[in-house]
Amino acid sequence: MANSSTIFLPATYARHVPHELFRHLRDTQPVSWVPEPAVGDWAAGPGYWAVVRHADTKTVLQDHETYSSHLGGAQLRDPDSAEDLAFLRSMIVNQDPPSHTRLRRSVATAFSPRAVRELEEAIEGRAAHLIDSVIETGRTDFAHLVADLPVWTLAHVLGMPEQDRPLIYDWADRVIGYQDPEYAEGAPVDPDTLTDMGRASFALREGRRTRPDGTRANPRAREALADIFAYAHSLADAPRTGSLMACLLDGGLNREEFELMFFGLVLAGTVTLRASAPGGLHSLLTHPREYEKLRAHPELIDTAVEEMLRFWSPGIMFRRTCARDTVLAGQVMRKGDKVGVYLISANRDERAFDRADRFDITRSPNDHISFGYGPHYCSGAHIARMELRAIIRQTVSRLPGLEMAGPPARMESNFVNGLKRFPLQWRTDTTA
Repeated sequence: MANSSTIFLPATYARHVPHELFRHLRDTQPVSWVPEPAVGDWAAGPGYWAVVRHADTKTVLQDHETYSSHLGGAQLRDPDSAEDLAFLRSMIVNQDPPSHTRLRRSVATAFSPRAVRELEEAIEGRAAHLIDSVIETGRTDFAHLVADLPVWTLAHVLGMPEQDRPLIYDWADRVIGYQDPEYAEGAPVDPDTLTDMGRASFALREGRRTRPDGTRANPRAREALADIFAYAHSLADAPRTGSLMACLLDGGLNREEFELMFFGLVLAGTVTLRASAPGGLHSLLTHPREYEKLRAHPELIDTAVEEMLRFWSPGIMFRRTCARDTVLAGQVMRKGDKVGVYLISANRDERAFDRADRFDITRSPNDHISFGYGPHYCSGAHIARMELRAIIRQTVSRLPGLEMAGPPARMESNFVNGLKRFPLQWRTDTTA
């Protein structure tokens, strides 16, 4: 069991999260070797060390001198070439301090206390608008509905025109969801509805995602991202005063750093809520006592959100690469070895959480690591929490008799723990 590729295969997570297997590994082989067979156009890899305990995961994420983001990147899939690796190393998620620290500061300057307060009010208003748009219908696909909130928020802080928001869905689906056949081709976009710069970007979308032999290129390769980078530069030509784009331009980034910062913001700014909000609400609805507790005590929303993030970890795993020979949990790892840290397992570690498999919206303390740990702790975590609080608060308080209207459909991915479809229904006769 310890040498199984089960925890690697994207198809595993389309069925369920293998929590029993992770528990077995935590108890018997907390650092175990996992083979990396070919999956679709993803060529077979050399394999990697899976780290599944909470304390060990924090050790890896904190110690960038031993476990580097820069050497091989933060994604398990190896870049197709040395040129692709060199390109990806300019991205903030693939940097180690001190370079990472400089890039991180360029984002942090955009979020003053006043800007954050204003953004929180705007997010709450948008969440209310989304519920308003479906409240009389009695049913919705919550996974589809909630996807609007991070896209709207990202467009708001970037100063991106409303007409071009469909591009964000397309970018996120094909880059983050490329392992799932339903997402791999991207989201539908009508170019006639886009701005001029949106249409110019969209025209670069096709023909850049296949290799000469006809196989699909790595979706994070430069040629596959040409349309995203073109849009970033068009938007930068006339940034809105005070927007995040303006702050990035004033942050001294070179051209490649700027392109990859925009790319990283688009992905990180959408994927967390698209995974955590449906997953968090699913956790509530499958634990009716906790759901009713939150309805009766809305002041528990803060601890409830933290428990949702722990219980349904939006991210499955991240990669590091050994920068030197080391030993973790008794296992020798060699320089150059890949290391996969499984947040989804660490957040259910019985050594860190009392009754770890119990969903408890009053859990405190709650040392989950869904936003990472150490130098790469998510710089947008406070915004993701705002979004999650707002949409869960609006949903739970305003949709009486809320229940699942059918089985949810899970995303096929070994990176994102998400739902593609989550049908809900509720009473529209509130006088009953």
